[in-house]
Amino acid sequence: MKHKKLPIGIQTFAEIRQEGHYYVDKTPYILRLIDEGKYYFLSRPRRFGKSLLLDTMAELFEGRRELFQELHADTHWDWSQTYPVIRISFSDGVLHSQQALDEKMRELLRAQQQRHGILCHNTSISGWFAELIQQLHERSGQRAVVLIDEYDKPILDNITEPEVARQMREGLRNLYSVLKGQDAHIKFALLTGVSKFSKVSLFSGLNNLRDITVSADYSAICGYTDEDVDQVFAPELPGLDRDEIRRWYNGYNWTGTSVYNPFDLLLLFQERQFKPYWFETGTPTFLVDLLTERQTFTPALDRHVTDLELLSSFDVDHIETDALLFQAGYLTLHGAEEVLPGEWVYTLGYPNREVRSSLNKALLPRLGLPGSQGLTQRLQLLQCLKRNDFTGLQALFTALFASIPNDWYRSNPIAQYEGYYASVFYSHFAALGLEIRLEDVTNHGRIDMTVLFNQNIYLFEFKVVELVPQGKALQQIKDRSYAEKYRARGEPIHLIGVEFSKEARSVVGFEVETT
Repeated sequence: MKHKKLPIGIQTFAEIRQEGHYYVDKTPYILRLIDEGKYYFLSRPRRFGKSLLLDTMAELFEGRRELFQELHADTHWDWSQTYPVIRISFSDGVLHSQQALDEKMRELLRAQQQRHGILCHNTSISGWFAELIQQLHERSGQRAVVLIDEYDKPILDNITEPEVARQMREGLRNLYSVLKGQDAHIKFALLTGVSKFSKVSLFSGLNNLRDITVSADYSAICGYTDEDVDQVFAPELPGLDRDEIRRWYNGYNWTGTSVYNPFDLLLLFQERQFKPYWFETGTPTFLVDLLTERQTFTPALDRHVTDLELLSSFDVDHIETDALLFQAGYLTLHGAEEVLPGEWVYTLGYPNREVRSSLNKALLPRLGLPGSQGLTQRLQLLQCLKRNDFTGLQALFTALFASIPNDWYRSNPIAQYEGYYASVFYSHFAALGLEIRLEDVTNHGRIDMTVLFNQNIYLFEFKVVELVPQGKALQQIKDRSYAEKYRARGEPIHLIGVEFSKEARSVVGFEVETT
């Protein structure tokens, strides 16, 4: 019999602890942070528990020991000391002007002033914030703790309006720059958000701010690990396929332990159905538009090499695709390698089935395919695979390309690049949530796409006939013995060569051999 509640929609640590909700103990990470340094920055995707992390820290610094019974901090924290905490959050509301932002900041500072029962005399935003920190230190005898949640939200809410976003950036810099000058009065500071804006553009010289976003030690500071799921949520697991839970929702990684999105798991345990809960809460339209505009080769998203500079290159005037997808949670780190001393490269890929399936489903209409036909097409594809109906599969994709209006080809540059046809093909399989391996490495080369489904193995090779003579796709699979990699599985292996024509805008070759 279940004896704990699921904390869906609850962000306060006190409510969770007082009302008997499930809670994953993150206090070992918190104590380590406090012990190791003073100024921190953490980027995590939306709905990953950042607000709850900050709320837990606030209760810890303010000395509410009764909330920490049976947690790590209960016996490892000095409860004889308490600290004044300034808590600022931009999570509520949407701001669309410099005036609205200034008023919001004054509102937040006024609330902190009233909460602590002090009176500040400065009228400027930066002066008010500095005086608040100083007075709290002087009155309590302890340096202040500053916790800022969703520090970047006013900018992100206006990212498609660069001029407004710049105003928001300048207004926030006016607030955050105070931290550097108040070092003598600050015990600890942590800023959290979705995106990582450069220190130069937003923090104005706060060069001692430690970014723990891709620190292996803190990869699991937000989110649930496999161990958390098996131990803390054990009463919720009966009746659910444990491996399927892992495939659907695990996989977010920041060079350390992989984690699950808490929002997904809590709703899964409540609804008892596998659905894209996190993805459906608000994938920005501008993200899909940007991927289309930049002619993103969708199969490449599944395994992509980049560096830390590109992962961190996010600002109003310059948004790197890698940084946007990584920071927003649509891609995650699958590996890190130090190729030279101090030179690291990172392999990005989808975190799990939810994101791969949902993002590719959202991209299909941008590839020229009528959205109204999407579900029907995917169901037909699934039936063809279940029956190994390759004639039907060829007819389906021939019909798909034929359904794209000529006007769309003329007005969309994405149709002109070589990867367009393979992107359409791949995105349909990915939208079904099938197990797909791209650029599948063998002893003799790389298979363009491997699909594992229903105890069958499908090896795909794609060619554009204007670049390679017709009839070469299937022959390459055979010549390079790609099937050998999967012989030991003892499952049927289907070799499929698919050839496209840019001139005909269609599939012009589709050969299959089963072994």
